Amino acid sequence: MPLPADLDHVAVAAHRTADLWPCYAGDLGGAWVGGGDTAGFYSAQVQFANGMKVEGLEPRRVDENDFLARFLAANGPGPHHLTFKVPDIHAALVELAVAGYEPINVNLAEPSWMEAFLHPKTAHGIVVQVAQSSGAEWGEPAPDGLPAPRVAVPATLDVVTHLVADLAAARHLFGTVLGGTAVAEEHGAVLLAWPGPGRVRLVQPEAGTPEAAWLGARVGRLHHLGFTVATPDRLAAAVVLPDGTVEVPPEANQGVRLRLTPA
Repeated sequence: MPLPADLDHVAVAAHRTADLWPCYAGDLGGAWVGGGDTAGFYSAQVQFANGMKVEGLEPRRVDENDFLARFLAANGPGPHHLTFKVPDIHAALVELAVAGYEPINVNLAEPSWMEAFLHPKTAHGIVVQVAQSSGAEWGEPAPDGLPAPRVAVPATLDVVTHLVADLAAARHLFGTVLGGTAVAEEHGAVLLAWPGPGRVRLVQPEAGTPEAAWLGARVGRLHHLGFTVATPDRLAAAVVLPDGTVEVPPEANQGVRLRLTPA
């Protein structure tokens, strides 16, 4: 049966989280949630007008755990994982096993934050984190130099668009297992929704298209984050594509492509 899960945030890896905030806090008006470090990494989040969050990750205490440093060495900055929160991680682990998924790096030692992961080879090209939280995991205040919002109204993070090689299999994981409800469908694509604001659009690109070439031989690859913002063409590094789409290309935004819709 589907997990009672909710998509909580998208995590982005960078060499310095400070390099993420000019876009996500400044250009898009994300509000500081909090941050903190543990073995291997520092993480911090900003939240958008609809409640969705972007989490920044940077390597810290690498001598204790080098997983994030290795990720950046292999892939460079870019999307790292999607986090789904569940009310009972023990029950979630049972349901994942029944569905044929074997979580890795299961950590149930700290009651305030218990977690498990699905490897990107299993989770269609993206790390999936399943976590149970007490709601008290954040506490660090905003850092000095956090950019002030440059928009009068904060943006909304509307959708994560993820390209996959096998739409049916990806839909099984994100829909049947992780509880996403199909709210829109078209040829080769489905939009899944969770109880909160989280939305994932799974797309199996047609052969011969630029999207298929970009996906290549991968089982999946996060293509872009879709935001609604009042004046998208005013964002730093925004470009207008021939079809009128406003985009911040990944090479200008720490490896993450943004697609921007005017409010």
